[in-house]
Amino acid sequence: MLTVNYDIFKIKEGDKFLDVGCGEGRHSFEASSRLNHGSGGLVCALDLDNLSLRKTHYVLHYMESQNDGTKNWLVLMGDSLRLPFRDASFDKIICSEVMEHVPDPDKGIAEMVRVLKPGGLMAVTVPTYIPEKICWMIDEDYYNRPGCHVRIFTTRKLVAILRRHNLRVYGIRFEHAFHSTYWIMRCCFGLMNEKARIPALYRKHLLDRQIITKSKFVPKVERVFNFIHPKSIVVYTVKPKE
Repeated sequence: MLTVNYDIFKIKEGDKFLDVGCGEGRHSFEASSRLNHGSGGLVCALDLDNLSLRKTHYVLHYMESQNDGTKNWLVLMGDSLRLPFRDASFDKIICSEVMEHVPDPDKGIAEMVRVLKPGGLMAVTVPTYIPEKICWMIDEDYYNRPGCHVRIFTTRKLVAILRRHNLRVYGIRFEHAFHSTYWIMRCCFGLMNEKARIPALYRKHLLDRQIITKSKFVPKVERVFNFIHPKSIVVYTVKPKE
């Protein structure tokens, strides 16, 4: 399920696209599908986790085989705080649910701005404050284990960091209210207890079914709840040309 809305964050033919902290590649898959093969565009999926990168590579390779065989993607292991790219290398950058994990988000934003072309777009998403705070209060495993969340952002704090690096905000959206409920459930029953029945049933019959059936009704209901307790905030920005 995508956190960044590609109707707001538009991918154009020939774009060089970077997915920082790609995880298992959901945003990279969508970007690749929107770039015409052979147009000169490129999707670069970057992460530190080897297993996630292998899954991303597998799906992108499969997508390539279903088209004309022209490769428009690259999968790399790399650190979001030290990006292995030259200045102004990319037209579009997404960093989804990463900054809450890193020790220095200011440095991470600075690195992404460095490799973004003037006039390029960048979308950054992080968990919203209240659901995060609730999860932290319920179960310390949420923040006290390797790879877990090390900080909580407010909307104002995230926007301030982005503006401090000379990015202009052109949109703010809130997403995934139903996921807020899921993670709070997980914390209530023990974050590491993946077999807990109630969270598992919730995920199976609502979250997973929504993806499989491509329901139009459930997303409409969720958009209403996004005004009440969203899971993620998405900030859309542009790097000035001058």
